[in-house]
Formats: sequence, C-alpha cells, structure tokens
Amino acid sequence: MLLAIDTSAGTSVAVVDHRGHVLAERSTDDTMRHAEVVGQLIEDCLREAGLDAGALTGVVGGMGPGPFTGLRVGIAAARVFALGASRPFLPVISHDAIAWGRYQAGHTGGLLIVTDARRREVYWSAYSGSDAAGLPVRSDGPGVAKPDVLLGEDWAHARLPRFDAAAVSAGELGRVAARRLFEGHPFAADEALYLRSPDVTISAGPKRVSR
Repeated sequence: MLLAIDTSAGTSVAVVDHRGHVLAERSTDDTMRHAEVVGQLIEDCLREAGLDAGALTGVVGGMGPGPFTGLRVGIAAARVFALGASRPFLPVISHDAIAWGRYQAGHTGGLLIVTDARRREVYWSAYSGSDAAGLPVRSDGPGVAKPDVLLGEDWAHARLPRFDAAAVSAGELGRVAARRLFEGHPFAADEALYLRSPDVTISAGPKRVSR
C-alpha cells in the first residue's frame, strides 16, 4: 500500500495499492493553504482506505515542478511521514503523473504537459510516448518558460499535442509509483524541482534610515 502526496499545484493525497488501484483520494485546488490541509487529507484517506501507517509499504512524494512554497510542503510531509512510519520515500516527477493519466486515457505519441508556474510563467515537460509498461517517457524537461516561448514556431516542442493541467492527482502519482515498483524501474532523484529561486529572499541587512 502506498500513500501518495502532491502539492505542486493544489494539494492532493491518495492511497494506492500495488496493483495501481486507488483506494482513497482527497484533493483541494487551493494553492495557498497546503500546510493547513495536507494533514487532514492524509488522515481522511487512511481512514477511508481502512489503513493505519503500519499497513503502508512506501510514501510517494510529488517532486514538482512547482512553486517553492507550496511544493516543499508536500515533499516535507511525505518525507516526514515516511520517516515516522519507517517506510521508504519514493520520489516521482509530478508531470509524469499527469502524462500517465493522459496515456491511460488513450493518448498516443508525443505530448507536452504544461502547468502554471505563477509570475506569468509556465512549467513544461515533453514526452515521446509511453513504454511497454505504460509509463510516460520524458524526452525533455521539466523546464520553466514564458508562455509565448511555447507558442513560438521555432521552439523545439511547438508541434507536440499540448495538455494544460490545473492540478496533479495523487492517485495518478501513486499509480506511477506502483508501476515503477512492479517493473523494477528506478525512481526520480530525491530533489525538489523548484526550477527557479523562491519569491522570498534573505535580507541583505538593515537599511539605512535617512532624515
């Protein structure tokens, strides 16, 4: 049994078994209250699935790309839960979960996944298709760019079918992890994909006051 957590867009939590069945999933599109809701969503999912922490075999964390403040909440929650339950932490690229959902829905061939990066930018990942196990094959990215860049005819992935996603499903994240475990495929690096500096910066010191 896997507990999956993603806060790269809204906040999503799910419990998924090793066959890829989603036993429980809770989500909110609110992008400002990740820390306030993630704990309750975890509790609700475990209760609905009829499980406690001891029944889990791993904790899946969505690694982004995502804005600094929101993304780190989900990764921290997943890491801490994994540590407390003495279970492995399993990192998965959040865009891979979106792409998995598209391919499972019948899409074939190349695909461009796009999500909101705020500050008038977008995150993108390019996929060449899915492998024999159904897992998305990422050919480029994740990256961050101004929206106009993706519309330019000279951009490398301009002709790929594009899917703009407003949220990431923790259920799909968990299904990707379950398939990776089943196939013996490696997981993503345990490194958050912020792709740019956080909005908050360290102060350079007190400012001089003039009269």
